[in-house]
Amino acid sequence: MSLRAPAEAQGRHDNAVELLERFGLADLADRPISELAGGVRKLIDIAMALVRRPKLLLLDEPTSGVSAEEKFTTMDRVIHAVAPDAATIVFVEHDMEIVSRYADRVVAFYQGRILADGAPSDVLKDQEVRRYVTGGVR
Repeated sequence: MSLRAPAEAQGRHDNAVELLERFGLADLADRPISELAGGVRKLIDIAMALVRRPKLLLLDEPTSGVSAEEKFTTMDRVIHAVAPDAATIVFVEHDMEIVSRYADRVVAFYQGRILADGAPSDVLKDQEVRRYVTGGVR
């Protein structure tokens, strides 16, 4: 048994509470996760991933299962919570509104092939991207 374990566990607990506060979820800390809505659970999952202060955070469709009204609030909370730790976020997202608003760089794939790579405004204007990824040329 390590004498440092309890202190380390306390440090992780304090960090977890701080993260819940950053996500605006501290008031839910004592509630069973089974009682929480899907969008809140998703935020708690992301908060749990941040407890160890990673330098890279990989998110697979962070707004899936979140209502249309909550998708921007969800991403705002994620960005706000991650910012103090300066972690890089790589996220997979099919919602082009989310991509255009939150991504600094976009890599668009179709059937395992890179169609475009660059700034969101440039990638989302690309004809091939529009045809295959966003559902057609408009």
